[in-house]
Amino acid sequence: MFEKYMHVERIQTDEVDGLLDGTCYVFPKLDGSNGSVWLWRKKVYTGSRNRRLAVDNDNQGFCKYIESENRFVEFFAKYPGLRLFGEWMVPHTLKTYVDEVWGRFWVFDVIDRKTKKFIPYEEYVPLLEEFSIDYIPVLGILDSPTVDDLYTLAETNKFMIKEGAGIGEGIVVKNYDFVNRYGRVVWGKLVRETFQETRKELYPRMLTSIEDVIARELVTEGRVAKLLAKLEETGPLSSKRIPELLGRIWYEVVTEEIWNVLKAHHNPTINFNVLNRAVIAETKKNCPLLFGGV
Repeated sequence: MFEKYMHVERIQTDEVDGLLDGTCYVFPKLDGSNGSVWLWRKKVYTGSRNRRLAVDNDNQGFCKYIESENRFVEFFAKYPGLRLFGEWMVPHTLKTYVDEVWGRFWVFDVIDRKTKKFIPYEEYVPLLEEFSIDYIPVLGILDSPTVDDLYTLAETNKFMIKEGAGIGEGIVVKNYDFVNRYGRVVWGKLVRETFQETRKELYPRMLTSIEDVIARELVTEGRVAKLLAKLEETGPLSSKRIPELLGRIWYEVVTEEIWNVLKAHHNPTINFNVLNRAVIAETKKNCPLLFGGV
């Protein structure tokens, strides 16, 4: 019944090798909380990225919001076989959105639960508009774009950003005809915290160890800020929570990123004790709030 959304891969990984060959739909990436909505036995259910939700086990009010919006009941009465994936907009890292973005569910993908296939943008938009359901609009449709084309388009992403407050978190690239070399449908992303740095060569020559390179790549200011925001949801921040923050960052690095690291760096030999120390050092650099500017 619950179905976890895919992991959107960085555009440079071989998981998305070939994604840019064909018609690519480029969308703004919103900085909220992943959510899903579906119908099961005549009842509308909600999920976060990792679990099914309930009013007494909610994700910052998402379940309560969906239950209060009758348009979702009406939508699934007509389209019971679909599942909606989107961004539940509650404050995280990026604080430059306009006020009206918050407390709303912005659909970014629709899947047919029977066929397990993603429905193309032009096909699902009329279904959502019929019931006034919010969705993330396409930023551009490009034919076999280069990575430089994507960088250029990403720099124009001001969807729901306050006037004069810069650009959004990044972009997501979808090719509805794409299946990767491992037989999976997967999308690619360029994220604000890294795409400018990538153009200027992300890693200085002074970094001599592969562990330093990996830590600098993965323990970004944006990642640290996101995890700090999650910590704040469970209580006030203080130096006593440093071990918890370090544990969460290390867990993310190992469980979500190492596979991509191995591919990107051609199966390097990694000393995980050294990598752990490098991750801690990068965390300190990117988190003066808890580390006192260390």
